Amino acid sequence: MGYPAYGVDEDCLFVNVWAPSGATPKSKLPVWVFIGGGGYISLTNANWNGAEVVEKSGHNIVMVNFNYRVGLWGFLASKRVRHDGDLNVGLLDQRMLLHWVKKHIATFGGDPNHVVIHGASAGAGSVALHMVAYGGRNDHLFVGAVAESIFFPAQPTVSELEYQFDRVLRQTGCDAVPPSQQMSCLRSLPAATLQSTNFAQPFPGRSHPPMPLFYWTPCIDGDFLPSLPYTLFQQSRFVPIPVLFGTDTDEGSVFAPGNADSPSAVASFLANNYPLLTPNHTSLILSTYAQPLPPLPQHAPYYPVASRAYGEATFTCPSLNVLNHLGNSTSRYSYRYNVHDDENDAAGIGVPHLFEAAAIFGPDNIGGHARGSYYTYNKGIVPVVMKYWISFVRALDPNVYREEGSPEWRGWDEKGERMVLETGTSRSKYLLSFIFSPRDC
Repeated sequence: MGYPAYGVDEDCLFVNVWAPSGATPKSKLPVWVFIGGGGYISLTNANWNGAEVVEKSGHNIVMVNFNYRVGLWGFLASKRVRHDGDLNVGLLDQRMLLHWVKKHIATFGGDPNHVVIHGASAGAGSVALHMVAYGGRNDHLFVGAVAESIFFPAQPTVSELEYQFDRVLRQTGCDAVPPSQQMSCLRSLPAATLQSTNFAQPFPGRSHPPMPLFYWTPCIDGDFLPSLPYTLFQQSRFVPIPVLFGTDTDEGSVFAPGNADSPSAVASFLANNYPLLTPNHTSLILSTYAQPLPPLPQHAPYYPVASRAYGEATFTCPSLNVLNHLGNSTSRYSYRYNVHDDENDAAGIGVPHLFEAAAIFGPDNIGGHARGSYYTYNKGIVPVVMKYWISFVRALDPNVYREEGSPEWRGWDEKGERMVLETGTSRSKYLLSFIFSPRDC
């Protein structure tokens, strides 16, 4: 990452609100809060347009999205930061936004006691983290959660991240001052100087290339995150709320190296992204995702292995594992998005990460990134998916206000059933069915 482009700045704490024009403080409309993703190193979808979902809800919801600090600005960690500042400030930005919504959303016609948080990728990971924040303390900030592709990267402790802080000190010259003055030194620097250090380096003991995809991530700080998220979910230390979680068929396809031509290339890619993986771990992974897998266009032979292994480890399994840990304490719904697109298939990426976004918000509302098929042979899936999401926001159940003619969405239970959202063979119809959870998780 270089210095941010024009219009991109750390001074980013802004909120967007879409509300029906006739809404008043007495309307008490359900509130949909969207947390954007970007791997905690950028914000790729924080400003998607919420106007269409408000309209298609019958003007019965209020939509909110916002920005938060990312990269070095949001997730620089050290015991020295803890002593003279805050850790995980990107997550604290999000939490502050939720408190702001609680306090002010009634002004826009929203119900502060009916807020559903929804995130995509790192935003979905953030949703899960807010559920276990402060050991599952219920601050009554949200009553439901939607997560598209929960992103759980390496989740280090503060002590495991001291090397990042030390690198920033060296690159800025602040290593020349006593430890007690290092934070003051960093704060005195121009933003451009700090931004010049806001890039990835190999994790300790790892080679390069490839560089880690996501270098700055939340840490286990002992406060907001008192323990590993999985541990907190296993210990039932979470806010018990209805949830709708899901993933795409080919979660890893846009992240895996297209030139992976051997098992060693796959092992290197995985090890460079997960710093605690040992050779025994990577050997086990390679035996689990053994060749041959079907070849994909425009990619080397072991690209499918890297894609599946990374996608399931980083997105699919976190989503399914969290669902399992929630138990029967709340309503749970899950999906797999399997809508194919000719351009994606020709590029060899299948149904990639977050491809459902255009159906949830409408293809005109995600910053010009929707494939053309959402306007032609895949357009039938848009009202179906959008209405399921709107229904969950309004009723904490995807079925109550679903699109007419669409089937009932059964909940997740001990069998681990998921709704499959896909288009039919005619390419103008949609087809919904159920599958069981992947065994490898």
